[in-house]
Amino acid sequence: MRKIQFILLLLLSLGSSAFAQSKGLEGDSVAFKPHGKVFTQVFSDFTYKVTNYKWQPAFEVSRAYLGYEYHFSQKFYGRINFDVADPGTGQLQMTAFLKNAFLQYDNNKLKVAFGVIPTNVFRLQEAFWGHRYLLPSFLEQYAFSPSADLGVSMQWQVVPKASLDFSILNGEGYKRLQSDSTLMYTAGVTYNPINWLYVRFYFDYMKKIEAQMTYAAFVGYRGKNFTAGFEYNNQQEHGGVADHDLSGISLYGTLKLKNNSDLFFRYDKLMSKHIGGVPDGWHVIEDGRLYTAGIEFNPAKGVTISPNMTGWYPVHDTHHIITGFHLNVAFKF
Repeated sequence: MRKIQFILLLLLSLGSSAFAQSKGLEGDSVAFKPHGKVFTQVFSDFTYKVTNYKWQPAFEVSRAYLGYEYHFSQKFYGRINFDVADPGTGQLQMTAFLKNAFLQYDNNKLKVAFGVIPTNVFRLQEAFWGHRYLLPSFLEQYAFSPSADLGVSMQWQVVPKASLDFSILNGEGYKRLQSDSTLMYTAGVTYNPINWLYVRFYFDYMKKIEAQMTYAAFVGYRGKNFTAGFEYNNQQEHGGVADHDLSGISLYGTLKLKNNSDLFFRYDKLMSKHIGGVPDGWHVIEDGRLYTAGIEFNPAKGVTISPNMTGWYPVHDTHHIITGFHLNVAFKF
């Protein structure tokens, strides 16, 4: 409860500052007009999965975002966003979660956000991957870290080519905003030495019984017609359990084509620590390799259509290969 009260007090303080600024700076009030808008984003798909020679067709609306954003001034911005999705019960029951509810200050060099905020851990990687409606980034896909959480974050553009980010978070993600005495502390550095090259290192720490620590490294290339990224991720004591270490790599790329379309691919490999000399890792049921490839079309602004294929190859021989043929559709306005 004290964590939530702390965040609410910070939100109120920042909101008061925003109001004072909009009243006190007459030059800004003349040039800037507060404004806001409603936004919506929907992910849907038709899938044919094949496993052990059995076909499983399905239509799904996997996720919908509904929200509102408002610019109080040139430096203060607020956003509220509901994530409507299947909570993972297996019964296709859609549930709404409060994914974002934050106030942000941004003066171009320093950005501070309070509330239920987007986390910084894989935001750059997600931008390079570019196909979130198909598949989340590695760290989210395999439950290393959530995309949003309750807390406070800061991004500081130290020099034009390098930035630092820090945050203090609840540590449970936006779907579990319960209060306890445990906090997650994160730090990251992003470096853009030349126009086409991006490098990022990230670390977080959270201790309940055992200390969970996450290390992530990313290198990205952004050219005129081709974008690629490679990341290595390692999490020690996953879930706060001793020796439950996870690691993995993700490699992806996108090639721009004519007529608002592109080709893309991705390769993931998830591995877990072998405990006590056993031949398999502690997470063997979920360990494996994922292949994804497809083509994406953008026939109109805000509309994306992608026929694609996935293949999951588990580490253990007793688990079956899963092949998926998908038609994904996403739209936003």
